[in-house]
Amino acid sequence: MKQLIQSFKTGQTILEEIPAPQVKSGAVLIRTRRSLVSLGTERMLVEFGKANLIEKARQQPEKVKMVLDKIKSDGLMPTLEAVFSKLEQPLPLGYCNVGEVIGVGAGVTDLQLGDRVASNGPHAEVVCVPRNLVVKIPDEVTDDEAVFTVIGAIGLQGVRLLNPTLGETVVVVGLGLIGLLTAELLRLNGCRVVGFDFDENKLEIARQKGILVANPGQGTDPVKFVEDLTGGIGADGVVITASTKTDEIISQAARMSRKRGRIVLVGVVGLDLSRSEFYEKELSFQVSCSYGPGRYDDNYEQKGFDYPLPFVRWTENRNFQTILQLIASKLLHVQPLITEVVPLENYQQIYGNIGNSRAVASILAYPENAVHQHTVRYKEVSFAQTKGVIGIIGAGNFTKMTMLPAMKGTAIKYIASANGLSGTALAQKHGIALSTTDYHAILNDSEVDLVLITTRHNQHARLTVEALKAGKHVFVEKPLAIYEDELKEVIAAVVENKRSVTVGFNRRFSPHAKKMKALLGAAPMNVVATMNAGFIAANSWVHDRAVGGGRILGEACHFIDLITFLTGSRVTAVCMNAMGQNPSETTDSGTILLRYENGSTGVINYFSNGHKAYSKERVEVYSQERILILDNFRTLTGHGFKGFSKMNIQQDKGHKAQFQQLLENIRADGPPLIAFDEIVNTTQATLAAIESLKQGNWVQL
Repeated sequence: MKQLIQSFKTGQTILEEIPAPQVKSGAVLIRTRRSLVSLGTERMLVEFGKANLIEKARQQPEKVKMVLDKIKSDGLMPTLEAVFSKLEQPLPLGYCNVGEVIGVGAGVTDLQLGDRVASNGPHAEVVCVPRNLVVKIPDEVTDDEAVFTVIGAIGLQGVRLLNPTLGETVVVVGLGLIGLLTAELLRLNGCRVVGFDFDENKLEIARQKGILVANPGQGTDPVKFVEDLTGGIGADGVVITASTKTDEIISQAARMSRKRGRIVLVGVVGLDLSRSEFYEKELSFQVSCSYGPGRYDDNYEQKGFDYPLPFVRWTENRNFQTILQLIASKLLHVQPLITEVVPLENYQQIYGNIGNSRAVASILAYPENAVHQHTVRYKEVSFAQTKGVIGIIGAGNFTKMTMLPAMKGTAIKYIASANGLSGTALAQKHGIALSTTDYHAILNDSEVDLVLITTRHNQHARLTVEALKAGKHVFVEKPLAIYEDELKEVIAAVVENKRSVTVGFNRRFSPHAKKMKALLGAAPMNVVATMNAGFIAANSWVHDRAVGGGRILGEACHFIDLITFLTGSRVTAVCMNAMGQNPSETTDSGTILLRYENGSTGVINYFSNGHKAYSKERVEVYSQERILILDNFRTLTGHGFKGFSKMNIQQDKGHKAQFQQLLENIRADGPPLIAFDEIVNTTQATLAAIESLKQGNWVQL
């Protein structure tokens, strides 16, 4: 299928051929008929992409600080590689989609095949959208009208936050598409509406809708205009829908407001507020969040949990419904806003000069009989008679920024991703033959010997079992499983299908770890590993017990394996303590104590509350009056060792060596990269740490 994407690196807008998505549980698959170009938002993205690196940095000073901190902790080259990799990731454009339902996911009962729907899907011929972001279109509303549903909800949410009352005077600053819709919605609320903009075409459209308008570019002082109109009282409310970097807009809004007036920001403006301007009038200021309650809440948007109507009357989906009802009842008139309807293949007619476009609303029209495939070939290459053919399931950050760079030059046949776009970008960059949204294509291909799984953690065990049953060797990024019953299923599949499973415990393959192992020998030891893991927002999927398993399960397992490697022994008992009076099982600040068969002990401090400029990982080993200290996998220092005091090389966490050795073993029918009983022991120890936290005592393995 075709999809419009934009490069953050170059600003180029491309109509790309990518695999069509599969329908997911709790979502619907939609064949697109129309989509609306949000000229303001998309113009901003294109202009940012076209900016050079210095200009990009100036626009995002907070990101510059993050980069500088990463340079201090990880070094210059790894940081630059991460930055450039981020810029190379294509961005899907668009969020106002209309189409026909062609697939209904499990759990969706109120939509059927053939229904016409509006959603926040991107500019793509086929989109998969969660149910709460999809709304059925009334028969009275045309496709061209329905594409205003989502962008109309943005304006509606701003109006709801303003809470206007009949007869109030409300100013709308910026009469772009959202501004015009907002102004008309305020008129429907019985308000006297004033609109300001520099574009005479938009002012004329607003004027025809009964809005009082003025052009500051022609000498009108917006503050004086409102004061004169209201007899010196000022506006009851101001809705800012403009997009500009200047702070003057927010200052004008404050000065034109009456005492105890309300200001709502829907657009993007400079926010260097003057305290005196707000203080003297006791002004209220609020920023509106997109379509309404539920936005950016995974429980609502991705998992489909609705907010109960008696307590949250207007969710984003109910805002969608409201816009469609107003269009259907002829109260909201969107037809006059349409500047052009352009066939998808002629997209450059819109994007070619988007920075200077005078259009209000541009609509993309999609072909009715386009062919959609779930697998697309990007490179012609034969894998016949080739040993060690690879298929990758998962195209997220680990695959993009760590795994594929470490496997540079390796022949890879497939990469599978849920949306098709991320996998396609990586296929094109790394010369992968096929991009697919159907991972079964990998499992059913007899040429594929090794499947690499880098999806979210809750899929690891299931996909590992499926790949083993398909006769494939498996590499799965940690953790192997997030529940005990999943681990049992994997063990059974390994025994039954006699294929190897490797978990991405890469640190044991680092040259530092290998040197430590050689220096320490087999004597019992005490190991202290500290991870300055950094903060991750509480709403991230990694903290969801059923999806990410929590950061202890997902990341601390690395250091259980490393200590197992250094000691040459197995964990026999685990105890975990965490910060807080009643720590959650998904805590990300805790200490794990480990006992080993050979008498060694391990301590893992996993903390998320440290400073990012400090080293991320530190390992200390105490044995036979000797000490080894490994700092961030860059510097290894020894005390008490004859002939060794220091090893200082570029940061190397062992990824490249791990994948090289894995491929060599697969091609040569060699032994598993890591003994499977060690992998099982590490996984059991990690699960036991969570159980120990719940029980408050040691857990025996």
